[in-house]
Amino acid sequence: MDQPSPPDEQPRAPRKPAATRRRERTQEILVATRTLFDERGVGDAQIEDIARAVGINRAIVYRHFSGKEELFALTLVGYLDELRGVLAAQDDPSATPTNRLSAIVRSFAEYGIQYPAFVDCAQSLMRRTGSELLDEVSEDAALRLGRSMAGCLGLLTQVLSAGNATGEFRIDSPPTLANLLYATALGTLQLARVGLLVHEASPGNPEINLIDHDQAKDYLVLSAVALATYTVA
Repeated sequence: MDQPSPPDEQPRAPRKPAATRRRERTQEILVATRTLFDERGVGDAQIEDIARAVGINRAIVYRHFSGKEELFALTLVGYLDELRGVLAAQDDPSATPTNRLSAIVRSFAEYGIQYPAFVDCAQSLMRRTGSELLDEVSEDAALRLGRSMAGCLGLLTQVLSAGNATGEFRIDSPPTLANLLYATALGTLQLARVGLLVHEASPGNPEINLIDHDQAKDYLVLSAVALATYTVA
């Protein structure tokens, strides 16, 4: 006959499987990375700081990620998945393709302004060639990043294709233009953060002007619509 446990002894909770513990720790590291990115910026978030926020040493971080590039890539996945929801919420399929495109581009810009670390993270990965990036991240991380990018770009491509169907847009390759608009938006948002425009007032004499976030958003929307409208197949 089983004897009851002494009053001061409680049954222990079953130990989680190793794979579950690993997934949970990986997610903890990604959450800490995202938090530090948003608080300090990408450039000031060090692996040691991320490890400290999770309560581990940096060596453990590298057991979960192949390197800093993979950690950045999977943190960008989180931003992109969140952004996909934001863009989808702002898209009204009953509106004209031009209005849909304007709403999506403006929402993208507003997200980048709200989360400048997203822009930094995306640009840091775009500085590498495709082959370099694939050498630095695991196949699974590359697949997840590709899916998340395709989710955002796919929504934009759908709107561009809808414009082709109605005759509002004349685009040879909607996916190509979607990628171009993505890269252009990242560069414009970086320019808006710097806040300075340089032009030649007279030969050899540069002049500095200012640009704010609202101007950057307006230019992005106007240029997107112009490219979609005037790109002839």
